[in-house]
Amino acid sequence: MPRWIPQEAGEEQALLNELGLTDAEALFADVPKKVRLGRLGVGAGRTEQEVVAAVDQILDRNRPLSHFASFLGGRVASRYLPAAVDAILSRSEFYTSYTPYQPEASQGMLQALFEFQSLWVELSGMDAANASLYDGATASGEALLLCRRIREGKRFLIPASLPWEEKSVLANYSSGHGIRIEEIPFDPKTGRLDLGWVRTAVTTGEPVFGLLADLPNGFGHVDEGLLDLKGILGEIPLVVSADPLALTVLEPPGEWGADVVIGEGQGFGMPPNFGGPLLGLFACRREHLRFAPGRIVGATRDAAGRQAFTLTLQTREQHIRRSRATSNICTNESLLALAFVVYAGIVGPRGLADLQSRLTEKGRTLATALGGVPGLSAPRFDAPYLGEFTVAVRHGSAAAFLDGLRRRRVLGGYPLADPRPGRGSASEELILVAATESTDDKAIARYGRAARATLSAAGGAS
Repeated sequence: MPRWIPQEAGEEQALLNELGLTDAEALFADVPKKVRLGRLGVGAGRTEQEVVAAVDQILDRNRPLSHFASFLGGRVASRYLPAAVDAILSRSEFYTSYTPYQPEASQGMLQALFEFQSLWVELSGMDAANASLYDGATASGEALLLCRRIREGKRFLIPASLPWEEKSVLANYSSGHGIRIEEIPFDPKTGRLDLGWVRTAVTTGEPVFGLLADLPNGFGHVDEGLLDLKGILGEIPLVVSADPLALTVLEPPGEWGADVVIGEGQGFGMPPNFGGPLLGLFACRREHLRFAPGRIVGATRDAAGRQAFTLTLQTREQHIRRSRATSNICTNESLLALAFVVYAGIVGPRGLADLQSRLTEKGRTLATALGGVPGLSAPRFDAPYLGEFTVAVRHGSAAAFLDGLRRRRVLGGYPLADPRPGRGSASEELILVAATESTDDKAIARYGRAARATLSAAGGAS
């Protein structure tokens, strides 16, 4: 560094003399003083060893997930990852080429992406899938734009129970397009979509150009009414946001009318990682393929008749005129898509379905145990569920309850309230609880004890 940064006053003065300046301040004479920041208040420099020690001290405040009994629900799953997943992802052939932008991308990575697309097509029941998006919420926004391309209208319908983070992303995507997002109310007893409201919405007022439903829904339940949605919507596009693990035991949305199927793929081969990185899944019917975002890998034959893979469609700003691009998505989560394929391949179709069945069984046991805790209602809604369900905190706030659990080393679930200022909702005292692979009788008993102690300390148990 001394070669590039003057260390002595004499060196600095020599530079100034060469520039014909009297002092360093003269270098900034063209910048008005009123817009200058002045001193930044940065302290004296430290040695590398001192910096490492200081950072280690900060990191010591972190607590790994293994430090807690975790029952976190939502779009980010915590599952056991076979060691082979990391071993394959760590091969240099993959981790040095995981974000190939150009058509010359290696055949190995292109084949992996083709297998990824094929897997999501099989799970979703769609005709074609893209090579992935940034996350499930991004996929929702891109699905909204696709619906707008194929049908005129100003209104897009979403469940009121959709996670607030996804609603926020959809609001950003719709901004500037003259789109109005309307929330479909849910039955207060079952948590299911109000199909009567949907019927009225699509036949009155300004045209509806699309509807998004989630499976399971934001409360963790399987809404059987979704099977009737396409009959109500007719030619209006139906988007289904589905959990890929749930689709190993449920009928694919493509078989009951979905036009677009999206999802969050993090639970296949990726740890929680403080909430990211994530993996967006996107598939649609063949007739909508030209309107799909991102890029698509196809299989073909080379001049010698051998199977080969190539980037078939790249309708993105990086390769075509901006006015003709389907989105500004410029790449995809290739390494995570590879993890998705590797995990699914190792566990296998029967293994995945068995995992979902085991999580459902554990969820039933957990719900029974929490339902016996005074001050809690579990499950809150009377509807089928797989490994996740909603719990109502009847005394005090859900945030205070979860904070009390956390102090007792239990991550008791995910709060459903929208935390943004002025965004209160009917979900304020609800939490989404999930059974994971580590949910056993010991963990369930620990949750029960922590819940009773927390509610008792708050004076809410009765």
